[in-house]
Amino acid sequence: MRFRLTPRETSFYDMFAASADNIVTGSKLLMELLGADASARAEIAERMRAAEHAGDDATHAVFHQLNSSFITPFDREDIYNLASSLDDIMDFMEEAVDLVVLYNVEELPKGVDQQIEVLARAAELTAEAMPNLRTMSNLTEYWIEVNRLENQADQIHRKLLAHLFNGKYDAIEVLKLKQIVDILEEAADAFEHVANTVETIAVKES
Repeated sequence: MRFRLTPRETSFYDMFAASADNIVTGSKLLMELLGADASARAEIAERMRAAEHAGDDATHAVFHQLNSSFITPFDREDIYNLASSLDDIMDFMEEAVDLVVLYNVEELPKGVDQQIEVLARAAELTAEAMPNLRTMSNLTEYWIEVNRLENQADQIHRKLLAHLFNGKYDAIEVLKLKQIVDILEEAADAFEHVANTVETIAVKES
């Protein structure tokens, strides 16, 4: 790590950790959605909406701090990209839950549970990694594992699409379910974007 003669604004680390912890909350709500009947889904969606708003607040706090700080712990562009990618994850998870409710989906197709399990694991890894930004230590395994999980999510997504187009579902149901599984795949991509940004930061700081 480069030696610095100037102090650094450290509150960013706490903000990133809070954002990641909130994403874990979102992933748990996704898991809860899997086992919920239709009557309970609206309430889960409401809690997910509250978590998404909390994520927005955390992101805005990072941007405000970024605009008001003369000295930052690492490149401003990387801070912006990291905060934005964390926010994207919550946005996609909230959108997926909302669509399940809005579309009155009776039963999610087999394989969605695997998508959500991948997201939950990526959320845990991300929450564990964010505090390590302070020292830039123990991060390599994090971004390697998240990239592996994203590849796994791609495979699950392709199998889900094949299942949706096998003739079992009518055309309207296919459109509804495809949009949901596509949004969950975008959440997996967003986790990878976070991991890639962390890798970029670590390389610059080494």
